[in-house]
Amino acid sequence: MPLREESANTGLGDLEPGTTQRAQLRTRIGDIAWTALCAVLALWAIWSAVGLARGATAWAYCAVAWVLLAVALGLRVVAVRRRTRIRRGL
Repeated sequence: MPLREESANTGLGDLEPGTTQRAQLRTRIGDIAWTALCAVLALWAIWSAVGLARGATAWAYCAVAWVLLAVALGLRVVAVRRRTRIRRGL
């Protein structure tokens, strides 16, 4: 029985301000949000490109989708590089 009590006490604990878990949670939520945004933009870009290939005249939507996807991916790469540089202390 004591093992179960000990394993229950080794959880994350409270996510109080200033804790390591709180900082990791913020980064994790940001990663999830960026991934969701890029996934939605990628689906929109692919869907509009398929529609364009089938003869739809909505080429402007296709161009906007690909530009937004490129911008979002570029910003994501910059954010990851900046976060890595901050962690290293540069």
